[in-house]
Amino acid sequence: MERQNSGVHRKMYLKYFESKNMKAVLVKEFGGPDRLIIEEVPSPKPDEDQVVISVHYAGLNFPDTLIIQGLYQFKPEFPFSPGGEVSGIVKEVGKNVTHVKVGDRVMSGCSWGGFAEEVVSFGSNTFKLPEKVDFKNAAVLLLTYATTYHALVDKARAQRRETILVLGAAGGTGTSAIHLAKILGLKVIASASTEEKLSYCKEQGADHILLANDPDFRKKLKDWTAGKDIDIVYDPVGGAQSEVAFRSLGFNGRHLVIGFASGEIPRLPWSLPIMKSASIIGVFWGRFFREHPEQNAKNVKTLIEWLESEKIEPHIQNVINLEQASIALNQMLNRIILGKIVIHVA
Repeated sequence: MERQNSGVHRKMYLKYFESKNMKAVLVKEFGGPDRLIIEEVPSPKPDEDQVVISVHYAGLNFPDTLIIQGLYQFKPEFPFSPGGEVSGIVKEVGKNVTHVKVGDRVMSGCSWGGFAEEVVSFGSNTFKLPEKVDFKNAAVLLLTYATTYHALVDKARAQRRETILVLGAAGGTGTSAIHLAKILGLKVIASASTEEKLSYCKEQGADHILLANDPDFRKKLKDWTAGKDIDIVYDPVGGAQSEVAFRSLGFNGRHLVIGFASGEIPRLPWSLPIMKSASIIGVFWGRFFREHPEQNAKNVKTLIEWLESEKIEPHIQNVINLEQASIALNQMLNRIILGKIVIHVA
């Protein structure tokens, strides 16, 4: 009888444990996308300042390709899931979280963990969604658009009728830069590596388009600005093109350093910023939302309003499932994605 009871209790335990599991894309050692695996793991629990979200969609971003290789600013403990932004339904909240509750429709910037059926995220970086905003579009609003809004508004103090040069303009952050710069009243020159990407940038609202390796790069910039220099450079690329772009900045110009998708960190001569009185401005939204949650919340509120009113219309190239995450990350590494890709989880 005792053995029978033991067996019954074990079955009950296993049933409970299984009900508390979830499916996740996992990194167990640093490497490329091909090393990612999918496993069942225990569902996360929030601490007092966190929320657990049942994920509907997760956005893919270039930092995901870095974090799985151990090349990002943050290095989570193994095993972990990539995925820095999600949308879904609040499943559980910590005791200090009061602005969202269980059952709310939300989006959240989680830094990592999003390629899973559930994710634990920052309460301070989780935002309630209006009913009109669908989960798919909300899942791509934070890492790109929130970064770009912070860059253009908080950092560059962009003014109407200024001219911005967007490098790598066909990617996720580049597309968000085109969209937000146009909303803010800037003239947009988009640079990309292929004619196909340039056509896409034109469709997204760029005023002028320019091949990254055009031998007349600086001359064409002068022609389009009536001999004036560029006010702002938005640079998620790095590499050799950064110096060419910086040399095209005018007096008091601002060069926004977003990232280094080229894999190469520029080495600018220090004399250039002096001669132009120009600024090189680092933009790291991942630290900004941690250290200035109230300002970040104001920024995101504006973005949600623009998304709801359709001022912002994200370009989502493809919707995939968890099993296709490694394929999409390889595409991102090979720089063949236009706009964004999202994972449909729920």
